[in-house]
Amino acid sequence: MSNFSVIKIQFYKLTKGLGFLISSQSHFLKWLILGAIVGIVAGFGALVFYYSIKLAEWFFLHYLLGAVLPLPKGEGVSEVFVIKRTFLIPFVVVLGGLISGFLIFKFAPEAEGHGTDAAIDAYHNKEGNIRPRVIFLKTIASAITIGSGGSAGREGPTALISAGIGSLIGKVLHLNVQDKRIIVAIGIGAGIGTIFKAPIGGAILAAEVLYKRDLQSEIIYPAIVASAIGYSIFGSFVGFEPIFGFYKSPFNPLRLPFYVILGVVCGYIAILYPKTFYYVKDKFTKLNINNIYKPAIGGFVSGLISLAFPEVMGVGYGWLQLLINGKFSIFPSFGLPVLVIFLLMPFIKIIATAFTIGSGGSGGVFAPGMFIGASIGVSLGIIFHYLFPALVSQYNIGAFVIVGMLALFGAAGKVPIAVTLMVVEMTGSLQLLPALMIAVSISYLISGSTTIYKSQVNTQKDSPAHFGEFNIPFLERLKISDIGMYRKIAVNTKDSIETAKDLMFKNYFSSLPVVDNDKFVGTVYLYDIINETNKTIKGFVKLGTASATCSTTLEDAWKLMSANKTTWLPIVENSQFLGIVSFADISDIYSKKLKELNLENK
Repeated sequence: MSNFSVIKIQFYKLTKGLGFLISSQSHFLKWLILGAIVGIVAGFGALVFYYSIKLAEWFFLHYLLGAVLPLPKGEGVSEVFVIKRTFLIPFVVVLGGLISGFLIFKFAPEAEGHGTDAAIDAYHNKEGNIRPRVIFLKTIASAITIGSGGSAGREGPTALISAGIGSLIGKVLHLNVQDKRIIVAIGIGAGIGTIFKAPIGGAILAAEVLYKRDLQSEIIYPAIVASAIGYSIFGSFVGFEPIFGFYKSPFNPLRLPFYVILGVVCGYIAILYPKTFYYVKDKFTKLNINNIYKPAIGGFVSGLISLAFPEVMGVGYGWLQLLINGKFSIFPSFGLPVLVIFLLMPFIKIIATAFTIGSGGSGGVFAPGMFIGASIGVSLGIIFHYLFPALVSQYNIGAFVIVGMLALFGAAGKVPIAVTLMVVEMTGSLQLLPALMIAVSISYLISGSTTIYKSQVNTQKDSPAHFGEFNIPFLERLKISDIGMYRKIAVNTKDSIETAKDLMFKNYFSSLPVVDNDKFVGTVYLYDIINETNKTIKGFVKLGTASATCSTTLEDAWKLMSANKTTWLPIVENSQFLGIVSFADISDIYSKKLKELNLENK
């Protein structure tokens, strides 16, 4: 045996033993340990991805385009916007899309798109399994897509990277399927909470993002541990200040009706955003060319849009900071009123994002969603300022920006609780909580079941991860009455043993129901009469045999047959024998009803 094989065997034994040791601990201690492990890898994974984006931005934007884009307060704050070689924008974005498309579709097609959805899919449908190569390829492809000016966010890739590392940890430690699923969900929340510097919101998002109308409560505790550790590691290198700094404008309850209107508008745009995104994605899926080139085509369209609206390039946090701070003059307006630009911006950003990511590019949809919501917020804020200057001053417009950017994605991503907490963590603004709670509740209600995450399911009972916990077995949905006509196979107490044997052999039964004046009496078994002759069966009847009624479920009927040691079950109503139901009858009606159900679902 080679040295490598010996090392491999020893490593296997070590990791399996370690996994068993961790899994054998009490619930909270086990998830404290696993949450801490995920938090460490999420923190360093987010750092690697963050600096990979910075490197890609330096090459594609600064070196090739000569561009300087605004930065948010939590990343060094810059209000400078310059692009020296504007005409190159489409070609630079195309180059990024081409490289990204080659890496993804050549080596790991599941790494395409916005990341978080793939991680959710792994939780529900793949037993928490994510291929290790996805971690590496998602990091590079997303960094290039975003760094070259594609309209995408960095939270989705971070979620998939952290979830992928979590999945790898689950495999190495030989965790069971359920624990692997949970560790993937923890990775989603820890990755997003870390990159957004919003550990509490990230922890809740881990439990909330899996479903449209539910929350996985047991994920919260380990997700809090993981997000806190990931945030601590990430913040130690890039700083702990909230991404958008501290927003200090006082809250006025009289402005709540305006936030209601903002919630309504965000709700409808939260429907338009996913529908447009998946419409474009579907068109690219059907496009009959090599998948490698599709992100380049999408990048070219996004790049053309960026010629007129450079704000859509990249993550866009710097532009959001300018909106919050009221620095509208820095936005290119081409002689148009700035309000017109802001009114167009949500739709422009939706289209740019749909082409960048829907074409197969790699990047998140959370940050673009925030940008869309912020554009809605600033537009309505300006309108309210014009109409009610005494109530909405120019310093209050930033509050509408913040509430809009989170209310929109709370509805589009079906994560209203998580974004409510994030408003505090990303802006340090407790005073905005009432406004956001009102706005996101309304936008979430209006958006209905429409979601940007196609892999989300409605509730836990709809997830394959919880199959058997909530789902009623199909046989329990059917009753004996669904069978319809019953076979009236039975013998009378006065019948001879030979008559009973002939009836058993004819129907391949080893027992028969016994009746007296159409009333069920009991059961006669072949092994009791096999050696008997010239007698009636009256002395061989076993009393107390379990029976069923027409309303008995087929699941219970199956269990009663097993208990009776028969392949049939007597059907009795008010002591009257109606007939029998057999294993074959149950099998036939099961197949028939299941086929009908599948046809309905199609």
